[in-house]
Order: sequence, then C-alpha cells, then structure tokens
Amino acid sequence: RDLMTSLRGASRFVPRPVMKCDKNPRVCLAKDSPGPDCCKKKCCGKKCKHWQVCCKGQYVNVMSDKKHCGRCSNRCKKGSSCTFGMCSYA
Repeated sequence: RDLMTSLRGASRFVPRPVMKCDKNPRVCLAKDSPGPDCCKKKCCGKKCKHWQVCCKGQYVNVMSDKKHCGRCSNRCKKGSSCTFGMCSYA
C-alpha cells in the first residue's frame, strides 16, 4: 500500500530543449526575446560596436585582435600583428 504513488499533478509533457542562438540565430527574432543579437549563446539587445563580432562569448574587434583577426578564431602567427583585419598587413 505504501509503495503506490499518485501521478496527479505530474506533467505529461516532456520539456523542449532550449534553443540557443549560436545554433539557431532566428530564435532571437521571436516574440518576447530580449533582442535580435546573439552573444554568449544568448539573445540580447546589445549590439556589437563597429568592427566588433561576438567570438567565444566576447565582443572583440576583429580589425586588431591577434586571436580573432578578420574573423573569429583566426589567430595571427607568433611575432605578427593584426592590422585592418589581416595578419602582418604591413
């Protein structure tokens, strides 16, 4: 008798997986979304500044960042610099 449990009030529905904007950026355009931009795998209302891109959850300047030169994860070789989004420009 004591082993019987009630399922009353238990949900019959399996929760949906949370959609992340890094895999599906259109989720940020949904109603009640905090904003149309995606960074740190979340929708936000903060837009990247000019020449910035969201790389690995950080806003970076791809025109001068040696780890993200011109695009995310484009690392310049040791001893070279990132100028105008290109490694060893000059």
